[in-house]
Amino acid sequence: MAKYLVIVESPAKVKTIKKFLGKNYEVVASNGHVRDLPKSQMGIDIENDFEPKYITIRGKGDILAKLRKEAKKADKVYLATDPDREGEAISWHLSQALKLDDKNAQRITFNEITQNAVKASLKEPRKIDMNLVDAQQTRRILDRLVGYEISPLLWAKVKRGLSAGRVQSVALRIICDREDEINAFIPEEYWTLDAELSVKGERKTLLAKFYGDENGKLTISSKEQADRIMAEMQKEEFHVLEVKKGERVKKAPLPFTTSTLQQEASKALNFPISKTMRIAQQLYEGVDVKGQGTVGLITYLRTDSVRISEEADAQAREYIDGNYGENYIAGEKTTKKNGAKIQDAHEAIRPSDINRTPVMVKESLSRDQFRLYQLIWKRFTASRMAQAVYETTNVKIGAGEYRFTVSASKIAFDGFMSVYTSDDDEKAENNVLVGSIDENTVLNLKEFDEKQHFTQPPAHYTEASLVKTLEELGIGRPSTYSPTITTLLGRRYIVKEAKNLYVTELGEVVNQIMKESFPSIVDEHFTANMESLLDGVEEGNVNWKTVVRNFYPDLDEAVKAAQKDLEKVKIEDEVTDVICDVCGRNMVVKYGPHGKFLACPGFPECRNTKPYLEKIGVTCPKCGKEVVLRKTKKGRKYFGCEDNPECDFMSWSRPVAEKCPKCGGYMVIKGNKIVCADEQCGYVTDRKNVEKDSE
Repeated sequence: MAKYLVIVESPAKVKTIKKFLGKNYEVVASNGHVRDLPKSQMGIDIENDFEPKYITIRGKGDILAKLRKEAKKADKVYLATDPDREGEAISWHLSQALKLDDKNAQRITFNEITQNAVKASLKEPRKIDMNLVDAQQTRRILDRLVGYEISPLLWAKVKRGLSAGRVQSVALRIICDREDEINAFIPEEYWTLDAELSVKGERKTLLAKFYGDENGKLTISSKEQADRIMAEMQKEEFHVLEVKKGERVKKAPLPFTTSTLQQEASKALNFPISKTMRIAQQLYEGVDVKGQGTVGLITYLRTDSVRISEEADAQAREYIDGNYGENYIAGEKTTKKNGAKIQDAHEAIRPSDINRTPVMVKESLSRDQFRLYQLIWKRFTASRMAQAVYETTNVKIGAGEYRFTVSASKIAFDGFMSVYTSDDDEKAENNVLVGSIDENTVLNLKEFDEKQHFTQPPAHYTEASLVKTLEELGIGRPSTYSPTITTLLGRRYIVKEAKNLYVTELGEVVNQIMKESFPSIVDEHFTANMESLLDGVEEGNVNWKTVVRNFYPDLDEAVKAAQKDLEKVKIEDEVTDVICDVCGRNMVVKYGPHGKFLACPGFPECRNTKPYLEKIGVTCPKCGKEVVLRKTKKGRKYFGCEDNPECDFMSWSRPVAEKCPKCGGYMVIKGNKIVCADEQCGYVTDRKNVEKDSE
């Protein structure tokens, strides 16, 4: 009969851990959280110093009953939930729900599900860390206060069951701000000029890039300028001014943290962040490997540490020595964080055993599991390897007063790149020089290659770049990035098209209200400061109730002010001149999950709806009919002809009625400017000038 009970979070782990522990151990799963704040009410007693009211989560009663039964039979209960704030909180909730006392409730954690790690954790049980629990409680209560106080206001103002969130609203604002930057961006023309030079004694030509003149770098901003420079250089001789040879090293990458894994899997494997987390969870919890049974392939997936245990480091060095040679092993790391609790810190994400190569487990994994495991394995192996070394050559070429440059590099020692390269490495290192070049090399001009370019707006956020930005700003934590983005997509505040994230009309409306009524909630510095306070609670330096006490009055005041303003706004359905073709009433504008649409006011007797095409008072430059606001299938806004599909006019930027005085084409709004839609024309004027003329 089992003397000891081990409670884990996930049923998938039960099988793996049971295999490591003998007959004396029973292993059961809690299936995540067993208690939480109620959904039907706030669940926080504001009058009684923000005391939370926890209830058993619906559907978890049977699981708790089973756990109670098992706990009564056991001499000792080991709470083996995940090794982070959330896992610590689940252990605390379990100890409360099962009425366990300190004597027979022991907390154990392991960073990887291997026999050694699990058995070692049983030798070092500890009490539940209430600092970690309080940090999780604080986050949960702050999120609940924001969500339950602000969401009803959004409902009232936007007339839909919308919601706000402490991290989600900041992430939405960041995406909206980038969209505003892109919309306001005005391209500027510039030219590149390459000279193709023949080298005496060489069949291969040399491609030199225009740099500037004797005084330094020069930007060519027009065709006239490019033509003038070429004309001047036709008379000049090209000669080598300087050849610089050197060496450049490229450091091995750090092993993965949660956010860098999310970013790299998005770029290299095209995985959405939610998919990366789901598959990493499977690899961590255990996969049936042929001949080995259920094996946890990677360490814990929620971490912002790049630390590696001494055992894993030694094992990796031994593997690299045996498979690549001694000169491929990284030099000893001398830097150590001072004062940090190194043994308590999480490790980076790595394979639980480097000798279990991707090829060895390929047959036991699904295609996606294999690709993610291979990425983690390669990155970890590379992180323990020597840096790559490049031989570089930089040539400066003169032609009269003008200067050209040629840069080339070749790998002298591939180091870690024999295992792992990113797309950026491969793009950057393909230029190799013709034979040897020195100051006496004779050069002859074959031809010039001039190209026109325009500066590009900032890129739209992708899931990967949004995670990177949130991490850099200190907003949220590795475990929150995936649910944050999933929520924004699920609520249709943003949409994803070809990796890029775009704000929907609904997202714009919600962001505008949040910026006006709750500026501190969507302020990135405020949110980042809140994260550091949560870290303070975790470290035991800040009392969790102090954080909530300081936060709530400002939120409460902002909500009351917004409610007062809302009372002044009489929100009525906007009546249009579109007649319902079912019952003859004038149709009204409504908000739906995809933005505005037309509905019959006779609902529910008449359920007729139509797409809402908002006219912007501008005639179509192609056919003369009206330009209307349209949306892509996914909800991204654009401007098109009302006669679509007969007329294919479309513009991402809002067109204006005035024609371009320079070329006669149509013009569009870019921030506070109005510009010609034809980049080649380049006409730009202040928005207020056009608005004055049209009054």
